[in-house]
Amino acid sequence: MSEVERMNTKDIVDASIIRAPAGQVEKVGLKGTFYYKCIDKDGNVRWEDMNHNTVVFTGRNDMLDSALSTASALVGPFLGIIGATSFSAIATADTMATHGGWLEAGTAAELPTYTVPRPTLSFGAAANGAKTATTAAFAITSTGTVKGSFVVLGAGASSTVGSTSGVLFSAGLFSGGDKIVATGDTLQVVYSVTFS
Repeated sequence: MSEVERMNTKDIVDASIIRAPAGQVEKVGLKGTFYYKCIDKDGNVRWEDMNHNTVVFTGRNDMLDSALSTASALVGPFLGIIGATSFSAIATADTMATHGGWLEAGTAAELPTYTVPRPTLSFGAAANGAKTATTAAFAITSTGTVKGSFVVLGAGASSTVGSTSGVLFSAGLFSGGDKIVATGDTLQVVYSVTFS
């Protein structure tokens, strides 16, 4: 009797797909916008403009510290205007103490002058990720050229024109280029901050 040798073989293929979980990336951008209107002494609109500002690093840091702090007290914010005489640039590294590319208007050294102090921005409640301040006004007392404006707030911030204390929050230039203001004009500014 012969012996039969049997062998069973099987191929087993097992496959699986490993996928990284679908992640959700949430980005929040911060955008500020200045709206300007220059009205002459007779109440006529001389010009209007707007600009998006640069929210500088000190402003971003202060906002984070204020929002995520249990003891935050807002000082200001105060609005200033940027003169054209000594202007070269606005940079994200600018601070109130150091902003070599621009000077604040409002002194004899940087025209135009206006009735002091810096206006205080008064914001309403946030809605839909935005906060808008009521209109701030500069009563112009000498002719000059304006480049744009800035916002200063936080510890040490002051309404005194030329003060380098406080936290520079943002600064921006007119979208339509330099603007001339004259004695008797009123420069009205509305500032809005939006998360996008």
